[in-house]
Amino acid sequence: MPPTASSHGSSSTARIVLLTLAAGQFLMALDSSVMNVSIATVAEDVDSTVTGIQGAITAYTLVMAMLMIPGGKVGALIGRKRAFMIGCGIYGCGSLTTALAPNLPVLLIGWALLEGIGAALILPAIVALVAGNFAVERRPAAYGLVAAAGAAAIAVGPLVGGVATTFFSWRWVFAGEVVLVLGILVLARRAADAAPGRRPRIDVVGAVLSALGLGIFVSGVLRSDQWGWFRPKPDAPSWLGVSPVVWLMLAGLFLIWFFLRREARLVERGREPLVNPALLENKQLTGGLTMFFFQYLVQMGVFFVVPLYLSVALGLSALRTGACILPLSLTLLAAAILIPRLLPDVSPRRVVRLGILAMLAGAVVLMAALDADAGAEVVMVPLLLIGLGMGALASQLGSVTVSAVPDEQSAEVGGVQNSVTNLGASIGTALAGSILIATLSTSFLTSVEQNPAVPSAVKDRASTQLRSGAPFLSDTQLRTALDDAGASAAVTDAALDANAEARLDGLRAALAILALSALLALFFTHRIPTTQPGSTRT
Repeated sequence: MPPTASSHGSSSTARIVLLTLAAGQFLMALDSSVMNVSIATVAEDVDSTVTGIQGAITAYTLVMAMLMIPGGKVGALIGRKRAFMIGCGIYGCGSLTTALAPNLPVLLIGWALLEGIGAALILPAIVALVAGNFAVERRPAAYGLVAAAGAAAIAVGPLVGGVATTFFSWRWVFAGEVVLVLGILVLARRAADAAPGRRPRIDVVGAVLSALGLGIFVSGVLRSDQWGWFRPKPDAPSWLGVSPVVWLMLAGLFLIWFFLRREARLVERGREPLVNPALLENKQLTGGLTMFFFQYLVQMGVFFVVPLYLSVALGLSALRTGACILPLSLTLLAAAILIPRLLPDVSPRRVVRLGILAMLAGAVVLMAALDADAGAEVVMVPLLLIGLGMGALASQLGSVTVSAVPDEQSAEVGGVQNSVTNLGASIGTALAGSILIATLSTSFLTSVEQNPAVPSAVKDRASTQLRSGAPFLSDTQLRTALDDAGASAAVTDAALDANAEARLDGLRAALAILALSALLALFFTHRIPTTQPGSTRT
């Protein structure tokens, strides 16, 4: 059994270990959001296109999704601490390569490949190292802080990226990651780790099957905005009259099913599986994983919608957009840290339900508050509520999943847990984006077609172009495009009015689907235990 914090070191050592793991989680999450505000600048700097840079971000997500489960198994084989440090080394090399990248291929190697491989080793190891360094009763607070660090990184990422791009260079972000990695490696020596008692052979075929299944499924989800979920968009590929997204998701699910069936046969033969399917029969574990899925679905959907409202609808700069999102981090950190400290024996199920209700309330309030004439202050209260809900979930879920299995399986659980969160994040972003664009297109066309000031030829052209996917444009961008096209003043005014209303309709629809997802999550909370791990209460 791994040693606990109480048995291997002082409270100061425990704090350093916790800081180290939280910094690792912060670093992994930061990369997912920090460059979204600087895509155009990065594209110009490496002589590429916006699509190319977006492809690099997508590739990073795919590499993580494909390798997360094998990465968790590697930690179980070579030791969690060693996997964590090796992952940090690979990630640091990727960050340095990205910071110096002269072109897109080098950027892909550094950002997508090396950083993706590093993250797949680091994230499962973090889950296991918390279990190995903290006593059972201290784990909710530890997992809460680590998860809060990751969510806070997503919140401050646009601000960090905006500051770096505006005043320095986007490359400094990745150079700063190298420095942070070096600091993490120095501090990580304090962490305790039990050497693996045996070294079974890794299931290579299972690793390939899980990687392909998760990778193909996530690839389909990420392509949904370009190809359409079911009906293929104009100029998009079509397989048997249906969008390839459907076929990719079905193929991914089939490979995952086949992978689990194969792992079950290995167990029956007494051989070592990559993931023991019996884990998925554990009610507490699957309950925690389900909550992780919904949390990240709603969380990443919110982080997609809110910046769009602030930066496009209200026209705020990247710096002001990031600053407006910061209040979310305050309640998130407060809930994640204070709930386990002040209420150590509280029912995890109750906290999770209240957290989901807070996220639901925040999404509904934000949906009602969005208005073309409103200022940035309307997001304050909703984001405080959403942050409170995210922090409440963060304070419980990590401990719920890991305490459901013996400590020696914590790395394995870490791989599965991070695969689930990756799926939730991908689906949340894609779902919010597709609902937003579909609603925007319908709303814009309805407004334009009902306006007599817009000529029939313009209406027909708008209808044709919007079938391929409506762009989410600011008033300035749309006015410039209309001026370049030689549109009359009446047509320009009508289009601007329609665009402003359509943007809000799209944002409200996206928030509505996120609120519905939060409501759906409540139906699965009965699998969360009512007592804290290690509690003697009945």
